[in-house]
Amino acid sequence: MIIFPDFELQNGKCVNLVRGQMDDAVVYDVDPVETAELFQAQGAEWLHIVDLDAADRGEEDNSELVCDIIKAVHIPVQVGGGIRSMSAVDWWIEHGALRVVIATAAVKDPQFVKEACTRYPGQIVVSVDARGGKVVVEGWRETTAFTPIEFARQFEIDDIAAIIFTDIDRDDELPESSLAATTDLATQLIVPVIASGTVKTLDDISTLKYLPNIAGAITGRALFNGEFELSDAIAVARQR
Repeated sequence: MIIFPDFELQNGKCVNLVRGQMDDAVVYDVDPVETAELFQAQGAEWLHIVDLDAADRGEEDNSELVCDIIKAVHIPVQVGGGIRSMSAVDWWIEHGALRVVIATAAVKDPQFVKEACTRYPGQIVVSVDARGGKVVVEGWRETTAFTPIEFARQFEIDDIAAIIFTDIDRDDELPESSLAATTDLATQLIVPVIASGTVKTLDDISTLKYLPNIAGAITGRALFNGEFELSDAIAVARQR
């Protein structure tokens, strides 16, 4: 299982959104490029970067900073945030992203995802965010009628790289939340699943790695808050 250090970028800073609210972000006093290099030195195999400004406003973004990170490291990077057109996918692939993550646009225009997968086989990831058993979009502000499994199954195509599943209830630490939603989705799909919003401790990584069809785990808050070191997380994920 691969550990994906998570960079959420807002106004040029590494942040973490509290319950997904764009105006309620915890800002970390770190240099994003230097932090990416540090994670690489600690053994990171991938980086996961989300441009929150691009996702929220679609105009002012952190694309230059993301490109600086891509140039600074020698490991693959997957990039998401406001990617809603083929020209945006083309731009990121041309600027060094090995994978492009499509979120809201996958709900609004599933055919766009399939076209992107055809053009860039193995380089497109679909992000599925769910709250209360339903897929949510537009920065978690809109709830759809889809269950995560219903939605994800339409992207079980040969050329897709993976599906990222964020269990928002688990991320929000609701008392009734568990890994059940992540487990259920992963066991019913053939496409590799990357878990998000579930890692708070090393024990969570230890549990996730034994779940069927979990190819990776995205973790940001726990790393930036110093809950554990990335090197320790990778060691747990690699244990047999």
